Amino acid sequence: MTLENPTMTQRAPTQPGGLAALRGKISFIDLMQSAGLMAVILLGCAVMSFLSPVFATVRNIENVLQSATIIAVVAIGQTFVILVAGIDLSVASVLVLSSVLSVGLVQFQGWPPELAILAALVAGLVIGLVNGLAVTKLKIPALIATLATMTIARGLAYIYSGGTNIAPVPRIFVDLQASRIFGVPGVIVLTLALALIAQIVLSRTQFGRSVYATGGNPLAARLAGIKTERVIIATFMISGLMAAIAGLLITARFEAGAATAAQGMELAVIAAVVIGGVSLFGGEGNMGGMLLGVLLLGLVQNAVNLLNVPPNWDSVVSGLVIAAAAALDVYRRNYLEAGMRKKVIAAKASKPAKQP
Repeated sequence: MTLENPTMTQRAPTQPGGLAALRGKISFIDLMQSAGLMAVILLGCAVMSFLSPVFATVRNIENVLQSATIIAVVAIGQTFVILVAGIDLSVASVLVLSSVLSVGLVQFQGWPPELAILAALVAGLVIGLVNGLAVTKLKIPALIATLATMTIARGLAYIYSGGTNIAPVPRIFVDLQASRIFGVPGVIVLTLALALIAQIVLSRTQFGRSVYATGGNPLAARLAGIKTERVIIATFMISGLMAAIAGLLITARFEAGAATAAQGMELAVIAAVVIGGVSLFGGEGNMGGMLLGVLLLGLVQNAVNLLNVPPNWDSVVSGLVIAAAAALDVYRRNYLEAGMRKKVIAAKASKPAKQP
């Protein structure tokens, strides 16, 4: 699941050879971090299989993966935002608004299901656009701007739905939840496809390189001719769209316009992204690591449920995981990479100068 990370390898091809060696070392750290996450996941699965006979059953594993798909889809969009050193707290509220619109427009206004779904997706894009414009044009910090839209979007969802779930859902949602592709639930296949497309965009397109450059060094990116404000707006719009898609998935899973769902999901999404190696400082990370972070967080939450840990401890565990992931990110950035940079510079300085 470890995919290519173009963060350091594509940012500035004209930099000296010494820094090229540094980029290679940092990419190796990314690889080791993903390998470490995979090792932790496998170890955790082994321990849980011993502690709970239910854990290793096909039904439980499928339930974990299907629950993780909703967070994973939201995390795809959040990854784009964090890569430009931003943050989007509105994702859970956009998810809820998308969910109630996709069902309510059919039930209350008599719209065709396809048109209602399109409207739900457009709502996510519009909120993302508002977030992007607030951050770039009004210079409002992303934390504050998305906190405002988080409150507004959930308030609109409550007003429209009356604060209750809307049912029944159109047949298309029932078919989506029941679909299977080669025996694999369709929602899982869809999530993996979206993550693959996102990774291709990040690693193989000019826009993806601009995302990494904007997050890594916005001033240098502007001097290189990158329209950083447009890039930031686009990432928030992607985040809004992914949250809206996740709203459709949660509608299919609950078979209702979920007006009361996703409480606190934005924190779980941020935790999963950071655990997956996406730097809170921007410019570093990939979709493969993010998926591992989502899977690890999903397994932790499943273990809490299977071991009958009191519900309130779930939030405590999630908070500790977020703190640990953030501390690891700071350590990696401030110590590991700084240490490698010094070694590369020292090695470069120790080489004898070439004679003319």
